Amino acid sequence: MYSSVTESPIAIVIRKRNAPHGKSVASRDPSPPRQLFDRSDRYSDIASNTAPDDPNGPTASSGADDSDGTADASGGVVTRRRLLLGLAGGVGLLGGGGLYVARSLDGDSGGYDAPETQPMVTTRGRLDAADPTERAGSWDFGGADAVVLFVHGLGADAESARDLAYTARLGLAAATGAAAAADAPPVVGYSWASNVDWGPAKRTADANAAPLADWLTAWAADDGRPVHLFAHSLGARVTGATLRELADRGRADALASVSLFGGAIPSDGVAVDGRYGSAIAAVDAPVFNFHSRNDRVLGWVYRASDRTRAVGHGGLAASASPPAGYADVDVTDLVADHYSYVEPEEGCLARAVDRIGLE
Repeated sequence: MYSSVTESPIAIVIRKRNAPHGKSVASRDPSPPRQLFDRSDRYSDIASNTAPDDPNGPTASSGADDSDGTADASGGVVTRRRLLLGLAGGVGLLGGGGLYVARSLDGDSGGYDAPETQPMVTTRGRLDAADPTERAGSWDFGGADAVVLFVHGLGADAESARDLAYTARLGLAAATGAAAAADAPPVVGYSWASNVDWGPAKRTADANAAPLADWLTAWAADDGRPVHLFAHSLGARVTGATLRELADRGRADALASVSLFGGAIPSDGVAVDGRYGSAIAAVDAPVFNFHSRNDRVLGWVYRASDRTRAVGHGGLAASASPPAGYADVDVTDLVADHYSYVEPEEGCLARAVDRIGLE
């Protein structure tokens, strides 16, 4: 099923442990165990992640819209330090430019530690189960009129996924002027097994389309409150694949809005004739792409690894036409790096809330 992929000196998984402003960061295992998934008759897109000691595991076909990029040749998860070393080697001919690039990749997600009550939906270790999603945390949303579903990006283990969802919750509270996080629209985290190499992570992102579509349709039937989907980084790929799944099912009404923050998908993929274009046009909700030219993870590393431009860096390709309902929102003046989009102190959620209409 899979053809081989040409190896590159650059692979992408960035781990950040900086905690500015005096915020603590829980200690975590830097090399979490891999999850191995069996193929599922129900979720036919699923692919097994390659074990660290298996050099002959599956890889995916290449291409601008659907390339699985390159995995780390050692078989291990690529740490931020290893990324910078590989990147420095890849741009060594640029002399001082390599050092500039490495320094430009610095950043963090704020270092906020989520409480155990943070509501989460997870598919980790469950993609081959009859019910691939499982809830955790507190789901008492009181009189909230709507909920936000946050889909994280690459390199997040279960604890990091929860922390990132909580960060989005704090950012949303600040953006809406809520006195406390509990007064803002509730944020549910969607946790998926992205803490693997780049290629397997992209295949796992695609494999989450059907489970997420199932959850959204079940939520609409059982609860009915509008869902605003926030996706960061490679979470944009989960989202794009889910929009395609919803379109195939004729469920254009499953979402109230979609917001991509630093989306790690090709810029031409959201065009009217791109991989996700028809699905974006089909969904009965606006799709916003919040992008920043300061996002050098996308501008340098994503471009070098996938050999294409990311929609989260410069928006839709200038030569492409947008599908109905799609809008680029430039947040370069607000977002300094790849990790800050939803942070309460330096993100762009105030602008996002204004565009979406959340209160």
